[in-house]
Amino acid sequence: MGTLTTGPRATVRVPATSANLGPGFDSLGLALDLWDEITAEATSGTKVTVEVEGEGAGTVPVDERHLVASAMIRTFASLDLTPPGLNLKCRNRIPHARGLGSSSAAIVAGIMLADALAGAGLTRAQKLKLASDIEGHPDNVAPCLLGGFTIAYSTEDGAKAVALDPSPRLHPWVYIPRAKGLTSVARAALPATVEYADAVYNLSRSALLVAAVTVRPSRLFEATDDRLHQRFRAAGMPESTRLLEQLRAAGIAAAISGAGPTVLALAVDGADVPEAPEGFEARRLDVADGAVQVAPAPNE
Repeated sequence: MGTLTTGPRATVRVPATSANLGPGFDSLGLALDLWDEITAEATSGTKVTVEVEGEGAGTVPVDERHLVASAMIRTFASLDLTPPGLNLKCRNRIPHARGLGSSSAAIVAGIMLADALAGAGLTRAQKLKLASDIEGHPDNVAPCLLGGFTIAYSTEDGAKAVALDPSPRLHPWVYIPRAKGLTSVARAALPATVEYADAVYNLSRSALLVAAVTVRPSRLFEATDDRLHQRFRAAGMPESTRLLEQLRAAGIAAAISGAGPTVLALAVDGADVPEAPEGFEARRLDVADGAVQVAPAPNE
């Protein structure tokens, strides 16, 4: 394996994401204008140190087990490079364990940082494949990497995605609860099989959602309906499910964000949305145009 020289530094900004968007389970996603910023420096030796400011401070690992660091190490290995020592500084704004893609953001950040430090010049397709391999599914890593509205899918050659520009009439809101959730728990609630009629229902709604997000926002309410996963996860997030039902009863296109428990509402033309209920915080977030920005960090 090759050896990476010490001293180079880089900074990456990665956005939050909302996946599924209702019927588009494990395939549709949206990048949101809420960013984590991570600076990495290659050092001599093999020690990994991590400083965390904001979300996750005092709770996440601060060594090679940190998700950004582990993604960097895996990327170095894919480049046939011996991982150097690393100093990471993380300024986290994306809530953890809320269905807003914090783990995908960390994975994408790690890949981008390793690529920048090594000067490897990985393509977006290579980064997407590696990020999906690490995460296990591409629906969050795709919008994090590509920005905007994405359709992700898997092939024999790995994950691929198409990025589309959402309508400027679309205004996402997120209702973020204080309570956390775990993707592994949410996935465990899903049945092994679904009714054929429900699968067809979601296929039609997913196709409609692509049109609704991009050119026909008036169809968003119908397009965000789901029969494939949300009802099976409802018992594990009763407050979010109640809020989702209230929003949809008011005619608002709403869905559980990712694996939850955040609720996503897609307002059109600046339409009003209800205030956040007790235990939730409502934020209006623009769609993120640029997914990942890498800039050299000055040596201090």
